[in-house]
Amino acid sequence: MDLPDDTVADVIRRLRRVEGQVRGIQQMLTEGRDCRDVVTQLSAANKALEQAGFTLVAAGLTWCLEDPERSAAEGYDLVDVQKMFTKLA
Repeated sequence: MDLPDDTVADVIRRLRRVEGQVRGIQQMLTEGRDCRDVVTQLSAANKALEQAGFTLVAAGLTWCLEDPERSAAEGYDLVDVQKMFTKLA
């Protein structure tokens, strides 16, 4: 799949943010922080991962729709990308 550079950069930025959130969660646990605060941060990290996935799938759907023959030839027909979407939903 040929993803635009700005999409790749956006997903990498999101993943780095999640990485920081996970380190923060680990620190919170080490410090014995309140369970509600930890769960709130876990939820935020989970949502950020979902958004990274949706960004990738949206770019994949766009790519498939713009050139369906090429995407199918490379193993990404529209049905496959739709399946990726349902894995995230």
